[in-house]
Amino acid sequence: MSLTPGADLMAGPPPTHLPVDPAAELLAAGETPAAVVRRLPASPLAWATLAEQARDGGADDVTVYAYSRVGYHRSLDLLRRNGWKGNGPVPWEHEPNRGFLRALGLLAISARAIGETDEWERCSAFLRDSSPTAYDELLG
Repeated sequence: MSLTPGADLMAGPPPTHLPVDPAAELLAAGETPAAVVRRLPASPLAWATLAEQARDGGADDVTVYAYSRVGYHRSLDLLRRNGWKGNGPVPWEHEPNRGFLRALGLLAISARAIGETDEWERCSAFLRDSSPTAYDELLG
C-alpha cells in the first residue's frame, strides 16, 4: 500500500458522486415513471420515482416496498460501478445521488409500514450514514 504524502489516515472513504441518471431528463420531460422504468430498468431514479408515485397514489405498502427494493438494488450496482466500497458518504447535495437516497428512504419507510422492523432499522441507519441531509429530508 502506498501512502500519499499528507493523506489523512483517519479520514473515511471519499464521497461517492454518481453520474447523471438519464431517467432525470425523461421524467422532467413528462414521461411517466412506469414508462421510464421500461426504457431504463437499471435506473435507481426511475424506480424511486415509481415508488413515490405508488405511495402518493394510495398503493399498498407492499407495492411501494417492492418498487423501492428494486431501486435500492439497482442503486447498489451503480454505486459499486462508481467506486463505492460498501460504506462512506453519498451526499444528498449531489443531485444524481438522490435516486439511490430516495429509494433507500422509501425502502425504510415501507419496511416499517409492513412490520419489517429489522429492515427499517438497517435502512434508516444506512441512509443516515450515507447522508445525514437525506435522512433529515426523507425520514426526519
